[in-house]
Parts: sequence; structure tokens; C-alpha cells
Amino acid sequence: MNAVTEAVSLSNNVDMTNFWMPFTGNRQFKAAPRILKSAKDMHFTTMDGQKVLDASAGLWCVNAGHGRTEIIEAVHKQMQELDYAPPFQMAHPLAFEAAKVVAGVMPKGLDRIFFANSGSEAVDTALKMALAYHRARGEGQRTRLIGRERGYSGVGFGGISVGGIVANRKAYSANLIPGVDHLPHTHSIPDMGFSKGQPQWGMHLADHLEALCALHDASTIAAVIVEPVAGSTGVLVPPVGYLQRLRELCSKHGILLIFDEVITGFGRLGKATASEFFGVTPDMITMAKAINNASIPMSAVAANTQIYDAIINASPANAIEMFHGYTYSSHPAAAAACLATQEIYKREKLFDRSLGLAPKFEKAIHALRGEPYVKDIRNLGLMGAVELESRAGAPGARAYDVFLKCLEMGVLVRYTGDSLAFSPPLIVSEDQIDEIFNTVKKAIHMVA
Repeated sequence: MNAVTEAVSLSNNVDMTNFWMPFTGNRQFKAAPRILKSAKDMHFTTMDGQKVLDASAGLWCVNAGHGRTEIIEAVHKQMQELDYAPPFQMAHPLAFEAAKVVAGVMPKGLDRIFFANSGSEAVDTALKMALAYHRARGEGQRTRLIGRERGYSGVGFGGISVGGIVANRKAYSANLIPGVDHLPHTHSIPDMGFSKGQPQWGMHLADHLEALCALHDASTIAAVIVEPVAGSTGVLVPPVGYLQRLRELCSKHGILLIFDEVITGFGRLGKATASEFFGVTPDMITMAKAINNASIPMSAVAANTQIYDAIINASPANAIEMFHGYTYSSHPAAAAACLATQEIYKREKLFDRSLGLAPKFEKAIHALRGEPYVKDIRNLGLMGAVELESRAGAPGARAYDVFLKCLEMGVLVRYTGDSLAFSPPLIVSEDQIDEIFNTVKKAIHMVA
């Protein structure tokens, strides 16, 4: 047991009996819990008062840093004035204001914003929109959805169906939605190992969409959904030209292209969206996490005007056009947090700051090349991964131990399989970037 978890375990003031933790080994965690009690700027504080540098922006989401006074005050004010308003057949002003502000940073044409509460809900919403769009246009036979191997698009049944992470799918495999196929993932260490930024190899993998069109007939395919940078599987950066080729093929065959930007949205690559960074405009973008600095659950889909108009105009003027939504869509407090967060991004020019820090981040993470067990390093913008060699018969164990050692030394990193993932808040300093990767280096040397 390491120092941090041992100290937290001995606090004995948290009853852990009732909470079923998500994406966590519950027995393992509760035997040696790691509990955080507060956060400010770049640091968490543990139950025993130790400061922990946040190298992962929580879960890829706290892009403006923790404990931002402007967001706290905006939420507090809104809760005093209007704690809740039903989003069905009623509305409140901040819903429209938040939609306008979010639309203002989306690619041109993606200006119709549908609010939900999580990335999973945003993905399921976008998939429904794709099906409804084709039906409204008289192409109801377009029902097939194309995801990608190793892709993560949340945990709703739509998301795990188009997603490509085996562990998320296998327990529910008999009940995944039908009519789904997958593109191959884009990662090959022999061909692109230790690439800095976008790898040169792999554009041709997008052409597998042509094979799927030949297999299923393009006229049956509604949408392709991909993460521009696959985050949760270990930061898989798209090859040069890959996303452009996907856009070309989708346009050629009348297929909608959806970018899942739950992780890449709002500055992670130095632009408001990965779409802007790569110069590729999809038909829809899903977003969540950093939309309001993760202060209150919120997500959204940005759809192009053509999709909105087709669905809206297909129904009588007095009818509900799309039977979909959530009790908490555009929640007043979440909308207030969104507006305050977007103002911080704009005022502090955090997207530009992220872009400016990317070369430093790249240099620091690639300095780990040659360290023990380091199998590959990948990066783009302010996100990256260090993949470690797996222990025989114990995949994921080495990365987990490095995660614990980093925590013991005061740095919180993420691990997925045997990859360590990094995505610090956009307020990170150059010295803190050095601290992150110097700590990782020490931790790797301490783990067998």
C-alpha cells in the first residue's frame, strides 16, 4: 500500500458501503481508497491534506482549472433565482443564451444546439438525429451506423454499439443495437510508434469505409461516428489526411459524419473544436465535459442547419418534431455554468494558451522515450499517452502501479490498459508540465 492511499484509508470518516463506483474495481478501491476532499486551480487535496497536481483535468474535463469563482458565483446566483425549469414545452432565458454562445464557437453551419447531460446522452442524441434526418428526407432505409474499433462513445446502448472497446461491450453483446459496423482503428506501433503529433502512416485506413459501403450498400448507411482523437482508449492520434478522407467519402455517399468531441472540445487541441484544428467540418459534433468546466452535468449536440430544418419541417407546425429529450436538458444552473465557463475561455484566451503550450508538452512527454518499459508515446495539443509494456499475464497492472506511485508523489494521472494518459487543465504552467513528466519518470523506475 502506498503512502497516499494508506493515509486516506486510515481517515476512517467515510462510510463506503452504499456507493457502487463507476468504472472502478470496487473491492480493490475500498480496500485502499483514494479520496479527494477539495480542489483549487491545478491541484486536488486529499483527505490527509496532501496537494495533488491534476495531470488529467479530472476526467479530461476541467479545462479552466478547479474552483473558478466566476462559475461558482454564476451557479449560486442562478439557483437563487430559478432552480429548475421544465425543458418540454417551456424554457428559460439562459438555455437560449447558452445555445447561442456554444454555437458561436462551433464550425460554420453547426449552429443548432441540443442540450443533454453527459457525453453518452449526446452521442445517443446525435445517432437519433441522424436516423430522423434521413427518414424526414424520404431515405428511411438509411439505418446503419458505423463506429470504429477502440472507439469510446459513452455507455448508452447506442454508444457502446458504435463504440469499439471490448470490455464495454461484451457483457451486453446480445442486446446491442443491430445494424452497426466498425471501421478499423488507426493505431500501429510498427508503422507510427513514437510519432510527434499526427503520424504520417495510416490515411489509407479511412478507405475501409468504401469496403463497408460495398458490403452493406451506401444507401443503407445513416452515419459514421468517430472521435477525432480517440481519448479513452489511450490517445490515438489520427493519421495525416485520415479525417479529411472520411469527410470526402461520407459526402460522396450521402452519409452523415459525426465527430465525438466530448474530450477534444473546448481547447484541448488549442482550438474550440478538433474540427477547427484539423480543418474538417462534420455534420454534427457531440460535446460535454469542458462545455461548462464539468461543474454541473451538461452536454450538447451541435447539428448543421440542414439536419435541423429537415427534421423540423417534416412535421406539422403544431406537432413535436423529435420525440427525444431529458428532464435536465438545459438545466438553469448548468446553463449558467456554461456561460461563465465560455467567458473564462474567451477572456483568458485559454485556447490560444493551450496551443502555445503544445510544443512544451510534446517535448516533455517524448523525453520519456527510452525509459524502462516505455513502448510508445503519442501526443497532440495538450493530450498525450505513454504506453508501457504489459506484464506477462497481467495486462494493465504495470500502468496501475505507476498511477499509484505518481499519486504517492503528488501527481494524478489517468491510466487505461497499460497506457498512461495526460490532459492537464489549460491553465497548466510549463514548470507543472515538467513536474508531471519528471514524476512519471521516477514512478516508472520504481515499478518493476
